[in-house]
Amino acid sequence: MRQPMNRVSASRPTPESSFSNETWVRDVVLLFPKSADYFKVNRIDFCCGGDRPLGEAVTERGLDKDAVLADLNKLLMEHPVLEEETVWNYAPSSELIQHIVDKHHHYLRQELPLIAQNVNKVFRVHGGSSPHLAQLHELFHKLMDELLDHTAKEEDTQFPRILAYSADSGAASLTELRAALAELEDEHDAAGDILRQIRKITEDFTPPEHACTTYRLTYARLEELEGMTFEHIHLENNILFPRYHIEAEFA
Repeated sequence: MRQPMNRVSASRPTPESSFSNETWVRDVVLLFPKSADYFKVNRIDFCCGGDRPLGEAVTERGLDKDAVLADLNKLLMEHPVLEEETVWNYAPSSELIQHIVDKHHHYLRQELPLIAQNVNKVFRVHGGSSPHLAQLHELFHKLMDELLDHTAKEEDTQFPRILAYSADSGAASLTELRAALAELEDEHDAAGDILRQIRKITEDFTPPEHACTTYRLTYARLEELEGMTFEHIHLENNILFPRYHIEAEFA
């Protein structure tokens, strides 16, 4: 089970106050959202595994800590943080939840069935010559079922619980809420693990040379799904949920 986290500092980074190896990964992304693109390319987990120092995460990936810091701080100098890029860090919980539902839950309900059609077709046509597609088929359908169940649970039960606590807080309700959020975080971890397996067996979503258009499109849509899911988890694990690990101050 994940450990409670402190909320990120409200101050935005500047070239004079750049990042260090002690800065938590999640805080880098919260304060400098463009870093998420860099982390994705370098496969540094900023959502499920973002609650640890940057240096530790970089070392685990076998990357050079000084080089990563130099890259991030160079990006920070070249791309100043705009206020609108960090708006969700400070938005009321009700607005953040509505954004998650409208953007990310809607995306999953629309896209997962369409991606499933592609995964099924590629497995049916190419499974004989590409044995890993059987594993991909199994993993994707497991992920789809878990994500759809997860979003339904959030909308039907857990998000209303967050909003109810925000409107009328109490010690007992906060205890229940924290237990519910810990369960959601565990489900996020499980989804992240499946996505990592999918990335591994597809060799970073790299289709073979003989791949047809549908094969290539399937890999591209799976990579997009990974990116959207990581953004989704980041908004919840690193922004929304920590508010209730400490003290709810956002209406």
